[in-house]
Amino acid sequence: MDASVKQSMLAALRQFAVVSRNDSKPFYESLVQVFSSKQDYMKKVADMDKQFDENPEYESLRELFFDLLLINFFNEDVRKLEEDYLDSPEWEAIEEKTLDRGTELLNLMLYLKECEDEDIEPDLGDFLKEFLLVDEDEFQDEYRIYEDVIANQILVDSDLKEVARVASDLPEGSEMKELFYPMIGFFRDQHPDNEEYDEFVKHSNNPEFDSAVYALLISYNQR
Repeated sequence: MDASVKQSMLAALRQFAVVSRNDSKPFYESLVQVFSSKQDYMKKVADMDKQFDENPEYESLRELFFDLLLINFFNEDVRKLEEDYLDSPEWEAIEEKTLDRGTELLNLMLYLKECEDEDIEPDLGDFLKEFLLVDEDEFQDEYRIYEDVIANQILVDSDLKEVARVASDLPEGSEMKELFYPMIGFFRDQHPDNEEYDEFVKHSNNPEFDSAVYALLISYNQR
């Protein structure tokens, strides 16, 4: 299992457990087994889903952890396959089967890996314009998905109370509504101390989920 994925999963589940007052250790250990197994990718997806089915208190994290499973596959499993596996009909079929899975967190984690490779600090404007290319005509799907984030970039310089207010006012149909608060929170402060983290949780409209996402991103960014 990829070490950065493992640490990010642990951080997310620990924070989720703090807010929800659950013991996340058994669930964490069961997922580590799934992620570390030598099964093929779709079998790992099925095994991960089984763990979430058996532990419904973590349901809100299912698609986030699908993203982690995919990152783990890219970072670990692909190296053991043929060099052109990601261009193969087999992988194309897998992509078709999983089109409706995961979240936009995947893009952010891929961006953070690029920042690490290029030794640059993550920045919201850079993420939107240079990584997602939202200003380019051929990437208007990304513009549509991230429209609410694009329109509210100034919030990285605002207090968390205002970020939470804007997040709660986003329309239910917004594709970024669920991830808006933790994503802006992360770009606003990537290295919060305990007091700042508590402030983030305090203003959240969904503290279990938001704090888990924030913890995941902080951990993944500290590889």
